[in-house]
Amino acid sequence: MTSNPMPASPPSTADLAAALLEIGCVKFGAFTLKSGRVSPIYLDLRRLASYPRALRLAAAAYAPLVAPLACDHLAAVPYAGLPLATALSLALDRSMIYPRREVKDHGTQVAVEGVFTAGQTAVLLDDVATSGASTLDGLAKLRAAGLVVRDVVVLINREQGAAAALAAEGCTLHAATTLRALLAHWQAAGAVSPEQAADILAATA
Repeated sequence: MTSNPMPASPPSTADLAAALLEIGCVKFGAFTLKSGRVSPIYLDLRRLASYPRALRLAAAAYAPLVAPLACDHLAAVPYAGLPLATALSLALDRSMIYPRREVKDHGTQVAVEGVFTAGQTAVLLDDVATSGASTLDGLAKLRAAGLVVRDVVVLINREQGAAAALAAEGCTLHAATTLRALLAHWQAAGAVSPEQAADILAATA
């Protein structure tokens, strides 16, 4: 069987832009985001789980951001963050945990799955940062379980307030790329018209 390891060096923004477009992670139209805002673009990174090559590429984009951070665990925001964190956990040989979106009323009834000890440090991993709402929910659950969280790492920062919201909670947001940078590549490739790009940027302002 041929081995397909994660790329040795982080991918360029151009590589990421091409891969996300190729596997259908980029959708244009009118979409209501979790923040309640309507966006002319939707980034569906859940599709990465079905495309191993693209998933490895995304994990390689996270790696240089996560590797220097002192932490005991990688903590994935469900659901989109789970395959990304799993790929990164395997690549970096770091423990993974995750806050549950819903706490079960049976079994162990824990809010955070995985093996950890209160006082340990976790880096929170998500796919896209917009307003920061889903990330903040995961952050609250991790801290309630006694974990220390100072850093959040995402693949794409939409630059719509998440960095400021996380900073207010004592967390630094790290992003492999931004929506603005990806748009430049999609426009150059002819996937987005100048008018579409302008509309998308206006919607993120």
